[in-house]
Amino acid sequence: MTENYLDTYDYDVAVVGSGTAGLVAGLRAAELGNSVAVLEKAPKERQGGHTRFSESFRVPSVGTDLEQYGYEFAVDDYTTADFRRDIMSQTSGKADDELTDTLVENAGETVEWLTAAGVDWQMEPLAVGYTAARTWFDGEEYVETLTDAAEDEGADFWFETEAESLHRSPTGEIDGLTARTADGRVSFEVGAVILAAGDYGSSDEKRVRYYGPGYDEMSVRGSRYNTGEALMMAESAGANLVGQWGGAHMALIDAASPDVEGGANRVDGYQYGAILNDHGERFVDEGEDARAHTYAKFGRLIFEQPNHVAYIVLDSKTQEMVRATGPSDPVRADDLETLLAEVGCSDPAVGAETVRAFNDACDPGEFDPKTLDGNATDGLPLEKSNWAIPIDEPPYYAYVVTGGITFSFGGVKIDTDATVIDTRDRSIPGLFAAGNSTGELFYDNYPGGTAQTNAAVYGKIAAESADTHVQP
Repeated sequence: MTENYLDTYDYDVAVVGSGTAGLVAGLRAAELGNSVAVLEKAPKERQGGHTRFSESFRVPSVGTDLEQYGYEFAVDDYTTADFRRDIMSQTSGKADDELTDTLVENAGETVEWLTAAGVDWQMEPLAVGYTAARTWFDGEEYVETLTDAAEDEGADFWFETEAESLHRSPTGEIDGLTARTADGRVSFEVGAVILAAGDYGSSDEKRVRYYGPGYDEMSVRGSRYNTGEALMMAESAGANLVGQWGGAHMALIDAASPDVEGGANRVDGYQYGAILNDHGERFVDEGEDARAHTYAKFGRLIFEQPNHVAYIVLDSKTQEMVRATGPSDPVRADDLETLLAEVGCSDPAVGAETVRAFNDACDPGEFDPKTLDGNATDGLPLEKSNWAIPIDEPPYYAYVVTGGITFSFGGVKIDTDATVIDTRDRSIPGLFAAGNSTGELFYDNYPGGTAQTNAAVYGKIAAESADTHVQP
């Protein structure tokens, strides 16, 4: 049967998606002299995927040879080896070795290239008490900057255009795709396709499918458009779906956050207090590790508690250490039971007793919020490993929090050239992928700031590999 299209368009490279991975891929492919179409499902005013709501990269300040990169940090000794160690530590050693090595080895030069493209960074330590380098940026401004840079290099952006199916030639190469526009279906004849359409976590149906009943109620921190159809498109073309499809970055966020596109909305500083569920019980080791290594997994633990909520309880000693970016203000009271009643805890008397028992188990030495200080409780069913100091100086403060999904961990299989691999473990000629559309990097937990770095590094690699394929 002959396909009917409104029009057919010819390009060297088609990029599906315009978050970091897609913008970087589109810019780099155009720089290399290719005609480029960037297809974006969202309207222009909402383009950018999750990147539009993001704020940071994790990058090394020095390489394995200890030579400084061309940018400056407050942290000057976070090496590529440190970066690799953090990825492996937070993914339970499951991250693919070769993908990880390529990521950390290319992160520094990729940030330098982005800087040359006009991106404005604020370089500073990743978090209080943490030796890592992070670049902060404004998501909307960043998306606009890279879009302008790609357009200046000649890339065309197709908004409200959703990729629908990939075309394979009789010899197996990807040579085009079908897309849906506001006016109807169109065809793109291309030399290569770069899949950069993000994850599936914004789909209520897929969250229930992969995470379980009730997850359709979870807030989506980023774009409403990352619903996974592009991944299914790639699967239909033979791509191998890999990684932790039941895993995701689920952050601890303000319980009053919007259902979708709320952005950061985090409550940082929880590690210095106690976290209670709606029954007034502790259920996590708040001081297990630095915030950057726990916030992305505590969100899921909180969401699975009764009524999907928890309460961060602090006193006047630690309240000033909290950074809350959500819509709510903390509740304040002079006694614990009143505090917990006011935030809506179902059993404030149990919660107050939980905090008193926590206080009795504390015997702190010198409290140091800037390091893992070893101040641990002793005698509790669930101990706190660091920063365990009594919550005993009123006024008391409480924040109501829940879990929000940032992105999911499953995706297509790629090699270190960003070529998509099929279910026979063979490359699919002409098909490349980058960013959250790929799998085998994140498992179980997440080292803060790494997803944007991953998207940028592999977006650039994907474009260079596509260029080699199109213009050998």
